[in-house]
Amino acid sequence: MKTLAPLPSLPERPLLSIVVPSFNQGAFIRQTIESCLAQDYRPIEIVVVDGASADGTVDVLKSFGDLPELRWTSEPDGGVVDAVNKGLHRARGEIAAIQSSDDYYLPGAFAAAVGKFREHPAAGLVFGDVERVDADGRALFSPRQPAYSLPRLLAREVFVYQPAAFFRRSLALDLGGWNPEIPYVPDTDLWIRLAFHAAVVQCAVPLAACRTHPGQRDARTDRIYRDYLKMIELSADIRFAPWPLRQAAKAGAALLKFRYGGPWTDAELVHAAWKAVRCRPALLFSPAWPRHRLIPGYFALTGLRRKLLGRGT
Repeated sequence: MKTLAPLPSLPERPLLSIVVPSFNQGAFIRQTIESCLAQDYRPIEIVVVDGASADGTVDVLKSFGDLPELRWTSEPDGGVVDAVNKGLHRARGEIAAIQSSDDYYLPGAFAAAVGKFREHPAAGLVFGDVERVDADGRALFSPRQPAYSLPRLLAREVFVYQPAAFFRRSLALDLGGWNPEIPYVPDTDLWIRLAFHAAVVQCAVPLAACRTHPGQRDARTDRIYRDYLKMIELSADIRFAPWPLRQAAKAGAALLKFRYGGPWTDAELVHAAWKAVRCRPALLFSPAWPRHRLIPGYFALTGLRRKLLGRGT
């Protein structure tokens, strides 16, 4: 595994860089940027890397004028991984975050995150909860999580939601940024690499709103699962980790498959759920263990219900 230099000391008020990869999210990106500008923490910079959007995104970006805290480009790129890595290299902050151009921060998020880094100098990653909202910003639900631990992160009992994650930029770059070989789980991969190389600190409050709307990448469940398995295979951190952590990572992959449903049959999904427990028996006592969803026919019934709701019946 790669040996990294110790984390440098933070200044009294570190610069916080928000990298915003963007492509055809003109309906939402204004709120993303305004949620950064409305924060009560300074100094900040917002680095928007737009992939030559054709939907009015550029007009929204131009409407902010010559605001010194906002820098943006709009040019063809290789997709979201390429955009994020460009943004991380263009940014200058000691602390960074990657915010989707359809999500936004909640008031006080920056001060809370930077405060945690100041309290915990060994922290490489700070994360909080999220509020789930619909396309119009209406609240859907508020997921709350158990206390963080590395086994729980690997087993997907605890989630690091990208919209509510902050990290030491130099460490992320030393670790290679987002991996283009796994374009559907590059954020999860980075959080796990950071967790193996630095302390992780959890904020028990929501820091961001995560929007649910049609056309999101998380609808490609088969590709997400494919890349998740590849992430585990490529990870030297997991490969050389103690056996319980390796088993936790296998449990996490099985739970991911089970939760997404995707193109798999009920039998395959139930098998995945029990595989997760075999790899990590502690899941039986975890809120992450989806007991009610093991009822025979659960997935078929819920799939039918979604189809009926989609038809308006």
